[in-house]
Amino acid sequence: MSSLGPKVIDCDYTGHQGVAAAYLLREGDEAAFIETNTNLALPHLLKGLEEEGLNPEQVRYIILTHIHLDHAGGAGALMQACPHATLLVHPRGAPHMIQPDKLIASATQIYGEEQFAALYGTLLPVPAERVRIMEDGEVLVFGARRLRFFYTRGHANHHFCIHDDALDAVFAGDNFGITYPALQEYGRFVFPSSPPTDFDADAALQSIDKILAVGAKRVFPTHYGEVRELAETAASLREQLSLYQAWLEEAYSAGLAEDALDAFFVEKVRGEFAQRMTSLGFSLEDERRKLCEIDIMLNAQGLAFAVKKRRFKEQQANA
Repeated sequence: MSSLGPKVIDCDYTGHQGVAAAYLLREGDEAAFIETNTNLALPHLLKGLEEEGLNPEQVRYIILTHIHLDHAGGAGALMQACPHATLLVHPRGAPHMIQPDKLIASATQIYGEEQFAALYGTLLPVPAERVRIMEDGEVLVFGARRLRFFYTRGHANHHFCIHDDALDAVFAGDNFGITYPALQEYGRFVFPSSPPTDFDADAALQSIDKILAVGAKRVFPTHYGEVRELAETAASLREQLSLYQAWLEEAYSAGLAEDALDAFFVEKVRGEFAQRMTSLGFSLEDERRKLCEIDIMLNAQGLAFAVKKRRFKEQQANA
C-alpha cells in the first residue's frame, strides 16, 4: 500500500522552524528519506518515522539531492540508525560520503571550526557497500512510485533532483530557490542560493528550465516545503540569477582585488534582498529580515568565489 505523502519533517536547522526540511516517502512497510539535514536532525527524522508507524529497520533508501551539510551532514548517523538502508547519491558526492575528510575541511574553511562543530558535529562515514550512485536519467522503482533522477548543476556540481511520478512532484534540493515560509506573508518571496564553491549562474538557469520541463504540478525545495506557484517562482529566480550574472561580469571586468571583491558582492546581495523585502512590505525592523542574513553572506561569498575561480583558471591557462 502506498501512502503518497510526502511527510514533511522540520529539521529545526539552526534552532529555527521552517528553514530546512527532510521528506519521508512511504511505500507499504518500507520508507525512504529525501535529505537528512545534520546530525542534530536525527531525533526529528526518527520521530517522523515513528509517527508513520515505522521503525528504522524499514527504511530502504536515504536520498541526498547533494552533499552540502544542511542536506547530507546527518547521512552517516541516519545510515547507522537504519541498518537496511542504501544511500542514493550523485557520483561526485559519493566519495565524500564514504570518506568525509575533504568535506569537513571545506565546510570548516567556510564556517570556522567553532561554528562547524556547533552546526554539524562529527560526520560519520558511510560504508562504500551501502552507497549507490544514481546516474542522470536513472529510474528507481520504489513500490508504486517511479523516482527519476536528473542532474541539475548551478548550485553544486554534485546536485540532482528527483521526479516522483506518483506525486507528480519534483524534489528540487536547492535548485528551485529558497522559500522560507516565514517570508511568504506579503507575497511570493524566493531567492537563489549561490554558495561557494560550485555556483554557476548559467547552469542554475538551465536547471530551472529542466525542473519545469518535467511538467510536474509541484516542487519541494529543501528550504522549504511545497511550492505550487511554479511559473511565478521560476520567473523571480530567473530575474535574480540574471542580476547575479551581470554582477559577476561587472566585478570581473573591474579587476577588483579580493577584499574589494568580497565587499562588492556583500553590498550587491544585501541591497537586492532589502529592496525585494521592502517592496513586499517588510519593515526595516522586521525580525524576519535576520532569517536571510546567513544566506546573504553565503551568496556573496559564492559570487566572489566564482570570480576568483575564473581568474585562477585563466592564469593557469596562460602560464
